[in-house]
Amino acid sequence: MPAASQEPLFIDRVLARIAHVGAPVCVGLDPVVDRLPDWARGASDAERVSAFCRGVIDRTIEVAAAYKPQSACFERLGSVGFRALEETVAYAGSAGVPVVYDAKRGDIGSTAQHYAAAAVSLGAGAITINAYMGPSTIEPYIEAGLGVFVLVRTSNVDSGVVQSHELNGGGVVADTVATLTRELGEDYIGSHGSSDVGAVVGLTKAREASHLRAIMPRQVFLVPGYGAQGGSAADLQPLLTHDSTPGRGVLVNASRSVIYAEDAGEAARRMRDDLAAVIV
Repeated sequence: MPAASQEPLFIDRVLARIAHVGAPVCVGLDPVVDRLPDWARGASDAERVSAFCRGVIDRTIEVAAAYKPQSACFERLGSVGFRALEETVAYAGSAGVPVVYDAKRGDIGSTAQHYAAAAVSLGAGAITINAYMGPSTIEPYIEAGLGVFVLVRTSNVDSGVVQSHELNGGGVVADTVATLTRELGEDYIGSHGSSDVGAVVGLTKAREASHLRAIMPRQVFLVPGYGAQGGSAADLQPLLTHDSTPGRGVLVNASRSVIYAEDAGEAARRMRDDLAAVIV
């Protein structure tokens, strides 16, 4: 069992925020320099990225249950880009909104410990993890006090090449990762009954979601694929839990369809209302 802590688990903070805003809206912060609007001003690309992310946060803060900065969009700008990432995480944190650091880390041992320490130093509350190398790619992040979202069934079109590969003993690779995710999360259950070890399950893979939900009943699913990737709120039904957990066990991410909309705030509000109509 984990040591007692005065700090609430990340998942409890997220669920409290979902209850506050009324829907499990996660705004993905994926800033691409060539797509930044004129109002995102600065002396350098990194300054424009930072200004853009602050502006998106300001416009969506009333409905965002979480923000998910995509690390690669910042890292490609070098050290100044990472500084923009730090500023973005701090800005979201100062507004009291949980942050999922979308870094998709996947190393083991002391290397994973270094990555975990870096995520904590950044100020993130949770991180996305690729578990291909086994449990030791996940455990250092849990031990560092971070929430974790393990890649189980992702939304990209070619994910099935690996994730849907059938195993001799039955099931597919995604089932194995789902089982690992559930087992690692059993000792990290929050006050709402959800685990601090969650799973990434794409909305575009909703046909498989009921099976994955049966394997992982206590996991909150971080759900990409809404909006620009073609997923809709109606597709969420197989991913939902059957209890009264805020958000019904999902945290739905939208990036491009919100942050590059003419009015990001209005786009986020439409997303909230769309999700709330399904999650009743």
